[in-house]
Amino acid sequence: MLDFSVILASLLQLWWLLPIVVIIAFFKSPIGKGIVGEGLLNFVINIALDKKKYQLLKNVTLRTNEGTTQIDHIIISQYGIFVIETKNYRGWIFGSEHSKVWTQSIYGKKNTFQNPLHQNYKHVKTLQKLLHLDENQICSVVVFVGESTFKTDMPSNVVYPFGLLKFIKSHQTVLFTSREMWRLMEEIEDAQLAKGFKTNREHVKNFKSKKYTSSPNTKYTRSKSIDSLICPRCGNDLIIRTARRGQNAGNQFYGCKSYPRCKYTRNIEE
Repeated sequence: MLDFSVILASLLQLWWLLPIVVIIAFFKSPIGKGIVGEGLLNFVINIALDKKKYQLLKNVTLRTNEGTTQIDHIIISQYGIFVIETKNYRGWIFGSEHSKVWTQSIYGKKNTFQNPLHQNYKHVKTLQKLLHLDENQICSVVVFVGESTFKTDMPSNVVYPFGLLKFIKSHQTVLFTSREMWRLMEEIEDAQLAKGFKTNREHVKNFKSKKYTSSPNTKYTRSKSIDSLICPRCGNDLIIRTARRGQNAGNQFYGCKSYPRCKYTRNIEE
């Protein structure tokens, strides 16, 4: 007969393997890969860029005439201000600079999402107005941090994390003195709303009621295809995830990009 006490004792001796297995499984998941992507982006910004010339602000919420707008990353430098919108998508990405929506194709299924360049346009204009800058002093950048592949030619300011470094360093014309650079950073810090649940809740409330502005000459309201890919709880993007356990293991669903902070989910068919 098997001595289960001996087997149990042997398994208990290997308890230390469990955290390692959990960590490996997590970083192989879409959520984990997204975190790795975000970490890579922060590495590029914080490690590869000289802090004397480049300063980073993250998750900046500013007031606008319509309510609020939330900016993922702002890099203030002597060579201009870079306004960065991050996207965590998998699969093939199709899009162009002027189209209203882009398309994600994954496992044969196609989904649309708002053109991130248009989404970042309001961020740029908000900062430009706040800081009284000319158009050539502020730059929009979109960074894809997930396991995605561009299947159409993208503008030079739509990049992967390491492409961000190349794009930023391609700007070598000095636009601000060191003193002006620090003054601009202080103005943004003074204007931004305090980070926390109250600010996020206010931003989501404003987000649900506003219209998108894609360019100075083109305005459009959120279409059903765009609105359906926005989390109704926190206003972040909904991305395709795959259930790893339970009776739905292997099935795909929409989950909030902010997970685990926001745990909203929805079936793809809805």
